[in-house]
Amino acid sequence: MRMDDPTPPDDPRPRPLSARSVVLSLLLGTHPPELATRELGRLVEGFDVGGSTLRAALSRMVAAGDLLRTDTGYRLSDRLVRRQHRQDEAVRPRTREWDGDWEMVVITATGRGPAERADTRAQLAALRLAELREGVWLRPANLSRPLPAGLDRVARLCTARPAGPARELAADLWPLDAWAGTARALLARVDRAARPADRLALFAAVVRHLLADPVLPPGLLPADWPGDALRAAYADYREELTGRVRARTGGA
Repeated sequence: MRMDDPTPPDDPRPRPLSARSVVLSLLLGTHPPELATRELGRLVEGFDVGGSTLRAALSRMVAAGDLLRTDTGYRLSDRLVRRQHRQDEAVRPRTREWDGDWEMVVITATGRGPAERADTRAQLAALRLAELREGVWLRPANLSRPLPAGLDRVARLCTARPAGPARELAADLWPLDAWAGTARALLARVDRAARPADRLALFAAVVRHLLADPVLPPGLLPADWPGDALRAAYADYREELTGRVRARTGGA
């Protein structure tokens, strides 16, 4: 599933996907992320993308560095393979038992340009950290994931415990009620989206929303948190999509 379509995160209504978005959604959901040209053509027909539109989109995507040509078709570029890994992690985050500690990252580097600062912020957000104040990021230490190479050159990493109630701090750092409301709205649309193109667009929105889930310890979450239900719905759809790919491509 794609993660960068322009649907606002608080708007659960899926927008029709472009040919580029359909191709990326299919490849991001395929392991390994590579399809033969003929197979890709058969697949996108089921999502309202015609042959000439597909050919134009593939040409632009290769030129933009989104795709690489293979002997038989196309595969994701290394940059998008990394995105696929982040997407997989969003759907199946690796958690560990929480002992009350929080991760804290304090930016210590100075003199960096806007691009470097923006890249660091994006890395920290991808790690599901939230910014308490400028240059200070934190979250409960309940996730198991590697830290980006070189982060220790620009920041100090440590653990801490809040002086006040952790649940209140979590509510200040993340818009939990808003996230849960959008998740429930997306779940309500799952059974109503019948057309393949509509379902692909809906679950592209689901993946984007899962990327914004802070994956907090249960004790810090509001009651009836819908994160697990949304992940389960996407897991079911991925099986559905895998079956469609196999049926269209003749896979086992």
